[in-house]
Amino acid sequence: MTILLAGASGLVGSAFARAAARRGHRVVGTVASFAGPLEGLAQRLKLDLADAATTTSAVLDAFPEAIVNCAAVSVPEQCDADPALAQALNVDLPALLARLAHHVSARFVHLSSEQVFDGARTAPFAPGDTVRPINLYGRQKVESERLVHAAAPEFAVTVRAPLLMGNSPGGRRSLHERLLADWAAGKTPRLFTDEFRQPCTAENLAEVLVELCERPDLRGVHHWAGTDLLSRFELGERLRAHFKLTPAQAPLEAVARAAVPEIAARRQACLALACTSLTGKLKTRPQAVAEQLGELQLPPAVREWYFKL
Repeated sequence: MTILLAGASGLVGSAFARAAARRGHRVVGTVASFAGPLEGLAQRLKLDLADAATTTSAVLDAFPEAIVNCAAVSVPEQCDADPALAQALNVDLPALLARLAHHVSARFVHLSSEQVFDGARTAPFAPGDTVRPINLYGRQKVESERLVHAAAPEFAVTVRAPLLMGNSPGGRRSLHERLLADWAAGKTPRLFTDEFRQPCTAENLAEVLVELCERPDLRGVHHWAGTDLLSRFELGERLRAHFKLTPAQAPLEAVARAAVPEIAARRQACLALACTSLTGKLKTRPQAVAEQLGELQLPPAVREWYFKL
Protein backbone atom coordinates (compact mmCIF):
# COMPACT_ATOMS: atom_id res chain seq x y z
CA MET A 1 0.00 0.00 0.00
CA THR A 2 0.99 3.65 -0.33
CA ILE A 3 1.56 5.25 3.09
CA LEU A 4 1.85 8.99 3.69
CA LEU A 5 4.26 9.40 6.60
CA ALA A 6 4.31 12.71 8.47
CA GLY A 7 7.63 13.23 10.24
CA ALA A 8 9.91 10.91 8.29
CA SER A 9 13.16 12.32 9.72
CA GLY A 10 12.26 11.79 13.37
CA LEU A 11 13.30 8.92 15.61
CA VAL A 12 10.07 6.95 15.09
CA GLY A 13 9.33 8.20 11.59
CA SER A 14 12.67 7.11 10.18
CA ALA A 15 12.30 3.69 11.81
CA PHE A 16 8.78 3.40 10.42
CA ALA A 17 9.96 4.13 6.87
CA ARG A 18 12.50 1.32 7.05
CA ALA A 19 10.04 -1.13 8.62
CA ALA A 20 7.28 -0.36 6.11
CA ALA A 21 9.65 -0.68 3.15
CA ARG A 22 10.81 -4.07 4.42
CA ARG A 23 7.17 -5.20 4.28
CA GLY A 24 6.78 -4.01 0.70
CA HIS A 25 4.90 -0.76 1.27
CA ARG A 26 5.51 2.45 -0.66
CA VAL A 27 6.27 5.26 1.78
CA VAL A 28 5.85 8.94 0.90
CA GLY A 29 7.59 10.77 3.73
CA THR A 30 7.55 14.41 4.75
CA VAL A 31 10.60 16.22 6.13
CA ALA A 32 11.10 19.80 7.26
CA SER A 33 14.77 20.85 7.21
CA PHE A 34 16.58 17.51 7.58
CA ALA A 35 18.89 17.00 4.59
CA GLY A 36 20.57 13.70 5.45
CA PRO A 37 19.81 10.29 3.96
CA LEU A 38 16.63 8.46 4.96
CA GLU A 39 16.18 4.80 4.13
CA GLY A 40 12.86 3.33 3.06
CA LEU A 41 11.29 6.33 1.37
CA ALA A 42 9.94 5.91 -2.13
CA GLN A 43 9.28 9.66 -2.24
CA ARG A 44 10.54 12.46 -0.02
CA LEU A 45 8.51 15.65 0.39
CA LYS A 46 10.01 18.80 1.89
CA LEU A 47 6.99 20.19 3.66
CA ASP A 48 6.00 22.62 6.40
CA LEU A 49 3.42 20.54 8.25
CA ALA A 50 2.20 23.64 10.08
CA ASP A 51 0.89 24.90 6.72
CA ALA A 52 -2.55 23.32 6.35
CA ALA A 53 -2.93 24.15 2.65
CA THR A 54 0.33 22.56 1.49
CA THR A 55 -0.18 19.58 3.79
CA THR A 56 -3.66 19.03 2.34
CA SER A 57 -2.32 19.23 -1.21
CA ALA A 58 0.44 16.72 -0.41
CA VAL A 59 -2.03 14.20 1.01
CA LEU A 60 -4.47 14.57 -1.87
CA ASP A 61 -1.67 14.26 -4.43
CA ALA A 62 -0.38 11.07 -2.80
CA PHE A 63 -3.93 9.72 -2.23
CA PRO A 64 -2.55 7.16 0.26
CA GLU A 65 -4.20 4.04 1.59
CA ALA A 66 -2.80 4.87 5.03
CA ILE A 67 -1.57 8.00 6.80
CA VAL A 68 0.86 7.69 9.71
CA ASN A 69 1.49 10.67 11.96
CA CYS A 70 4.91 10.61 13.65
CA ALA A 71 5.38 14.39 13.55
CA ALA A 72 5.36 16.27 16.85
CA VAL A 73 7.10 18.69 19.14
CA SER A 74 7.76 15.88 21.59
CA VAL A 75 10.03 17.52 24.20
CA PRO A 76 7.87 19.14 26.90
CA GLU A 77 10.34 22.01 27.40
CA GLN A 78 10.16 22.82 23.68
CA CYS A 79 6.36 22.91 23.87
CA ASP A 80 6.61 25.42 26.73
CA ALA A 81 9.13 27.51 24.79
CA ASP A 82 7.00 27.73 21.63
CA PRO A 83 3.40 26.79 22.45
CA ALA A 84 2.06 28.08 19.12
CA LEU A 85 4.30 25.79 17.08
CA ALA A 86 3.58 22.91 19.46
CA GLN A 87 -0.16 23.51 19.04
CA ALA A 88 0.20 23.51 15.26
CA LEU A 89 2.10 20.22 15.12
CA ASN A 90 0.73 18.38 18.16
CA VAL A 91 -2.97 19.25 17.78
CA ASP A 92 -3.87 21.00 14.54
CA LEU A 93 -1.83 18.69 12.29
CA PRO A 94 -3.22 15.35 13.54
CA ALA A 95 -6.75 16.77 13.42
CA LEU A 96 -6.20 17.81 9.79
CA LEU A 97 -4.66 14.47 8.84
CA ALA A 98 -7.59 12.63 10.43
CA ARG A 99 -10.07 14.69 8.40
CA LEU A 100 -8.07 13.98 5.26
CA ALA A 101 -7.93 10.26 6.10
CA HIS A 102 -11.70 10.26 6.37
CA HIS A 103 -11.95 12.13 3.07
CA VAL A 104 -9.79 9.65 1.13
CA SER A 105 -10.91 6.59 3.15
CA ALA A 106 -7.38 5.95 4.38
CA ARG A 107 -6.27 4.17 7.52
CA PHE A 108 -4.97 6.73 10.04
CA VAL A 109 -2.32 5.77 12.63
CA HIS A 110 -1.64 8.49 15.20
CA LEU A 111 1.26 8.49 17.66
CA SER A 112 0.48 9.80 21.14
CA SER A 113 2.27 9.66 24.47
CA GLU A 114 2.34 8.14 27.95
CA GLN A 115 2.38 11.73 29.20
CA VAL A 116 -1.40 11.98 28.99
CA PHE A 117 -1.32 10.45 32.51
CA ASP A 118 -0.28 12.09 35.77
CA GLY A 119 2.02 9.24 36.86
CA ALA A 120 0.69 9.36 40.41
CA ARG A 121 0.41 5.59 40.87
CA THR A 122 2.62 2.56 40.32
CA ALA A 123 -0.02 0.29 38.77
CA PRO A 124 0.08 0.24 34.95
CA PHE A 125 -2.18 2.72 33.21
CA ALA A 126 -4.70 1.10 30.85
CA PRO A 127 -5.96 2.79 27.66
CA GLY A 128 -9.36 3.45 29.23
CA ASP A 129 -8.02 5.06 32.41
CA THR A 130 -8.76 8.72 33.07
CA VAL A 131 -6.18 11.03 31.52
CA ARG A 132 -4.70 13.74 33.73
CA PRO A 133 -1.80 15.46 31.95
CA ILE A 134 0.44 17.65 34.08
CA ASN A 135 2.27 19.53 31.31
CA LEU A 136 1.40 21.31 28.08
CA TYR A 137 2.70 18.48 25.90
CA GLY A 138 0.41 15.98 27.65
CA ARG A 139 -2.58 18.30 27.33
CA GLN A 140 -1.92 18.72 23.63
CA LYS A 141 -1.71 14.97 23.14
CA VAL A 142 -5.03 14.48 24.93
CA GLU A 143 -6.66 17.06 22.67
CA SER A 144 -5.13 15.50 19.55
CA GLU A 145 -6.56 12.10 20.47
CA ARG A 146 -10.02 13.59 20.97
CA LEU A 147 -9.98 15.41 17.64
CA VAL A 148 -8.54 12.48 15.70
CA HIS A 149 -11.14 9.99 16.81
CA ALA A 150 -13.97 12.49 16.38
CA ALA A 151 -12.89 13.19 12.80
CA ALA A 152 -12.19 9.61 11.65
CA PRO A 153 -13.63 7.09 14.13
CA GLU A 154 -13.87 4.31 11.55
CA PHE A 155 -10.32 4.81 10.25
CA ALA A 156 -8.18 5.93 13.22
CA VAL A 157 -6.04 4.14 15.75
CA THR A 158 -3.88 5.87 18.36
CA VAL A 159 -0.81 4.38 20.03
CA ARG A 160 0.45 5.95 23.25
CA ALA A 161 4.19 5.38 23.33
CA PRO A 162 6.67 5.44 26.25
CA LEU A 163 10.15 6.83 26.63
CA LEU A 164 11.90 5.78 23.43
CA MET A 165 15.36 4.45 22.72
CA GLY A 166 16.93 3.93 19.31
CA ASN A 167 19.21 5.40 16.67
CA SER A 168 18.01 8.70 15.22
CA PRO A 169 19.00 9.94 11.74
CA GLY A 170 20.96 12.87 13.17
CA GLY A 171 22.37 10.90 16.10
CA ARG A 172 21.18 13.38 18.73
CA ARG A 173 17.54 12.63 19.62
CA SER A 174 17.29 9.47 21.69
CA LEU A 175 18.27 8.91 25.31
CA HIS A 176 21.57 7.11 24.75
CA GLU A 177 22.62 9.65 22.13
CA ARG A 178 22.01 12.55 24.53
CA LEU A 179 23.81 10.81 27.39
CA LEU A 180 26.83 10.00 25.24
CA ALA A 181 26.94 13.59 23.98
CA ASP A 182 26.96 14.86 27.57
CA TRP A 183 29.74 12.47 28.57
CA ALA A 184 31.80 13.42 25.52
CA ALA A 185 31.40 17.08 26.52
CA GLY A 186 32.60 16.35 30.06
CA LYS A 187 29.18 16.77 31.65
CA THR A 188 27.58 14.73 34.42
CA PRO A 189 23.91 14.02 33.62
CA ARG A 190 21.49 14.18 36.55
CA LEU A 191 18.96 11.33 36.52
CA PHE A 192 16.08 10.70 38.90
CA THR A 193 16.23 7.58 41.03
CA ASP A 194 12.49 7.70 41.74
CA GLU A 195 11.10 8.46 38.28
CA PHE A 196 10.10 5.26 36.49
CA ARG A 197 9.58 4.58 32.81
CA GLN A 198 8.87 1.53 30.60
CA PRO A 199 11.01 2.20 27.52
CA CYS A 200 10.92 0.60 24.11
CA THR A 201 12.90 1.18 20.94
CA ALA A 202 11.69 3.22 18.01
CA GLU A 203 12.30 0.19 15.79
CA ASN A 204 10.02 -2.01 17.89
CA LEU A 205 7.31 0.67 17.97
CA ALA A 206 7.65 1.16 14.21
CA GLU A 207 6.90 -2.51 13.61
CA VAL A 208 3.71 -2.06 15.64
CA LEU A 209 2.69 0.97 13.59
CA VAL A 210 3.24 -0.90 10.32
CA GLU A 211 1.11 -3.78 11.55
CA LEU A 212 -1.63 -1.34 12.50
CA CYS A 213 -1.61 0.07 8.97
CA GLU A 214 -2.39 -3.46 7.83
CA ARG A 215 -5.04 -4.06 10.51
CA PRO A 216 -7.99 -1.70 9.93
CA ASP A 217 -10.04 -3.80 12.36
CA LEU A 218 -7.99 -2.38 15.27
CA ARG A 219 -9.27 1.07 16.14
CA GLY A 220 -9.39 3.32 19.18
CA VAL A 221 -6.60 4.06 21.69
CA HIS A 222 -3.92 1.53 22.65
CA HIS A 223 -0.63 1.42 24.57
CA TRP A 224 2.77 0.06 23.60
CA ALA A 225 5.94 -0.20 25.69
CA GLY A 226 8.76 -2.54 26.66
CA THR A 227 8.46 -5.20 29.33
CA ASP A 228 10.69 -3.57 31.97
CA LEU A 229 9.86 -0.70 34.32
CA LEU A 230 12.96 0.98 35.70
CA SER A 231 14.15 4.32 36.99
CA ARG A 232 15.84 6.85 34.76
CA PHE A 233 19.01 6.47 36.84
CA GLU A 234 18.96 2.69 36.46
CA LEU A 235 18.44 3.07 32.73
CA GLY A 236 21.43 5.40 32.59
CA GLU A 237 23.53 2.81 34.41
CA ARG A 238 22.40 0.11 31.98
CA LEU A 239 23.32 2.29 29.02
CA ARG A 240 26.74 3.08 30.50
CA ALA A 241 27.43 -0.62 31.03
CA HIS A 242 26.25 -1.50 27.53
CA PHE A 243 28.83 0.85 26.01
CA LYS A 244 31.47 -0.53 28.41
CA LEU A 245 32.12 2.82 30.06
CA THR A 246 33.32 3.24 33.63
CA PRO A 247 31.77 5.67 36.13
CA ALA A 248 34.88 7.82 35.75
CA GLN A 249 34.48 7.98 31.97
CA ALA A 250 30.71 8.41 32.09
CA PRO A 251 29.63 9.89 35.42
CA LEU A 252 25.98 10.00 36.51
CA GLU A 253 24.46 11.97 39.38
CA ALA A 254 21.63 10.22 41.19
CA VAL A 255 18.92 12.72 42.12
CA ALA A 256 15.63 12.34 44.00
CA ARG A 257 12.59 14.17 42.66
CA ALA A 258 12.15 16.01 45.95
CA ALA A 259 15.52 17.68 45.43
CA VAL A 260 14.35 19.38 42.23
CA PRO A 261 10.67 20.21 42.84
CA GLU A 262 10.39 22.71 39.98
CA ILE A 263 11.28 19.96 37.49
CA ALA A 264 9.38 17.18 39.26
CA ALA A 265 6.20 19.24 39.10
CA ARG A 266 6.20 18.86 35.30
CA ARG A 267 7.47 15.26 35.20
CA GLN A 268 5.46 12.17 36.09
CA ALA A 269 6.78 9.89 38.81
CA CYS A 270 5.74 6.56 37.25
CA LEU A 271 4.42 5.86 33.77
CA ALA A 272 3.87 2.13 33.62
CA LEU A 273 1.63 1.12 30.73
CA ALA A 274 -0.70 -1.84 30.27
CA CYS A 275 -0.28 -3.06 26.68
CA THR A 276 -2.54 -6.12 26.61
CA SER A 277 -4.99 -4.60 24.11
CA LEU A 278 -2.31 -5.03 21.42
CA THR A 279 0.05 -7.75 22.63
CA GLY A 280 -2.47 -10.49 21.98
CA LYS A 281 -3.38 -9.22 18.53
CA LEU A 282 -0.07 -8.33 16.83
CA LYS A 283 2.90 -10.40 15.72
CA THR A 284 5.34 -7.81 17.09
CA ARG A 285 6.19 -8.49 20.72
CA PRO A 286 7.36 -6.13 23.47
CA GLN A 287 11.09 -6.21 24.22
CA ALA A 288 13.01 -6.33 27.47
CA VAL A 289 15.62 -3.61 28.03
CA ALA A 290 18.44 -6.11 27.53
CA GLU A 291 17.20 -6.78 24.01
CA GLN A 292 16.72 -3.08 23.31
CA LEU A 293 20.30 -2.28 24.29
CA GLY A 294 21.58 -4.62 21.61
CA GLU A 295 20.11 -2.37 18.90
CA LEU A 296 21.85 0.82 20.03
CA GLN A 297 24.76 2.24 18.05
CA LEU A 298 27.41 4.83 18.77
CA PRO A 299 26.32 8.11 17.14
CA PRO A 300 28.93 9.58 14.77
CA ALA A 301 29.39 12.74 16.85
CA VAL A 302 30.91 10.86 19.82
CA ARG A 303 32.96 8.19 18.06
CA GLU A 304 36.23 10.11 18.16
CA TRP A 305 35.85 10.72 21.92
CA TYR A 306 34.77 7.14 22.55
CA PHE A 307 37.63 5.43 20.71
CA LYS A 308 40.21 7.66 22.43
CA LEU A 309 39.17 6.41 25.87
